[in-house]
Amino acid sequence: QVQLVESGGGLVQAGGSLTLSCAASERTFSSYVMSWFRQAPGKEREFVAAIRRSTGVTAYADSVKGRFTISRDNAKNAVYLQMNSLKPEDTAVYYCNTGSSRSPRDYASWGQGTQGTVSS
Repeated sequence: QVQLVESGGGLVQAGGSLTLSCAASERTFSSYVMSWFRQAPGKEREFVAAIRRSTGVTAYADSVKGRFTISRDNAKNAVYLQMNSLKPEDTAVYYCNTGSSRSPRDYASWGQGTQGTVSS
């Protein structure tokens, strides 16, 4: 079973940047897709971005396209989310997971997440 540890959250002002990290506890196959999700207060968890570990092909939610960049380091079994031009509506707990589905319901387990807060 893959265990995931997210880190890098914090408090920033609108327009600022944060870089989130996700480390998997076991070696996964290079063909895995890793994804970032987020859950804002009072809202359902939603897809943010995904990257295919073998090719580096990426996908983004429309709400973050052009502002967020997902990347990976296969040697470290890690994935990152560079978040720029942050808005207050980006405030959420951010989670990573292994898988290509954009539906959070398709994932059986989650890490503890990392809180990102954007002040106006």
